[in-house]
Amino acid sequence: MKFGKRLKQQIQETLPGWGDKFLSYKELKKLVRLTSSALPLLNGSFEYGKAEAEFVYLLNNEIDKFNAFFMEQEEDFIIRHKELQQRIQSVISTWGPNGSQHSEVDYKEEMGKIRKDIVNFHGEMVLLENYSNVNYTGLAKILKKYDKRTGGLLRLPFIQKVLKQPFFTTDLISKLVKECESTIDAVFPVEEKERTKERREAITVGGEGIFRNTVAALVTMKEIRSGSSTHSHFSLPPLNLPDSELMSIATQLSNSHSLINTT
Repeated sequence: MKFGKRLKQQIQETLPGWGDKFLSYKELKKLVRLTSSALPLLNGSFEYGKAEAEFVYLLNNEIDKFNAFFMEQEEDFIIRHKELQQRIQSVISTWGPNGSQHSEVDYKEEMGKIRKDIVNFHGEMVLLENYSNVNYTGLAKILKKYDKRTGGLLRLPFIQKVLKQPFFTTDLISKLVKECESTIDAVFPVEEKERTKERREAITVGGEGIFRNTVAALVTMKEIRSGSSTHSHFSLPPLNLPDSELMSIATQLSNSHSLINTT
């Protein structure tokens, strides 16, 4: 699938408010065509210089856009993660088996609400990781196209710049995602019989909203970061996520999603 179509699909599969935060790939492609059309007048051409300046200006604006959005989301996720952990401890200490006001009914009700919030939270973080991957890949592709069409040398310096940008650094988000998955496993365990059944159905259940989009994002991340004949040092490193682990994560989400619908 061509990247432009892939990007359009990603925008459709993400959260509604994120649509305008992705790479303006179509506009950048137009500028590449405009710059390459000025090549016959390359020797000191004003038109060529103007077109290249517009392309570089838009690229820098896109990077600023990615960083502002990513850092805002990251800050929000850090706060929400702490709040969720505090809510879990509060419910356990208040209505849990050894709580100060032990109540099985209240405990189940409150933990059900938290479970739903954790699944949604996990989904949003996976979508943000995917947002980073997709936009980096788009930048690498449009820069490759620019250099090929114009004979320019923008790709290397821009990629070196991108590798230092906040939106590219997803270590903290990845850590929060793993902690979220551990919490789902530890605090909301599922009987093995249910887990086996859901594992067979995890990818096909479809789901709604964030649940469905998270599974789609995981698949896209694996595709984008897999090795291929066009793999180079500009490509993202392969995602160490074998099919069995992808199925496992999807199963976790499916189990939690199913439990949410029954509480």
